[in-house]
Amino acid sequence: MASFEMRWPPRSRRVIDMTPEGEFVPPPKVPFTTRLLGIAILVAVIAGAIALASLALWIALTLIPIALAAALVAYVVLRWQAWRAGHNAAGRNSVGGQRDVFRP
Repeated sequence: MASFEMRWPPRSRRVIDMTPEGEFVPPPKVPFTTRLLGIAILVAVIAGAIALASLALWIALTLIPIALAAALVAYVVLRWQAWRAGHNAAGRNSVGGQRDVFRP
């Protein structure tokens, strides 16, 4: 029967490579294709971020005319209510001919 050691957390069995002179062996170079893949992933992430930012800007710029139209409608309705309130108050025998627009 083989004996197994159960350890948690599992320990890594690292080997320190040294030359006979006592110097460390330099790590192997990363292959060109691996570096190229890393650069491609970085470019893809940057392109995705730019695309997402441009989409957010496009949505914001699309909402500007809608907000301006809503503000114009609100202004016209407010002026119309103020005109109507002043017109009705003048016919009621009130002093000054104006009443508070925001009071019922």
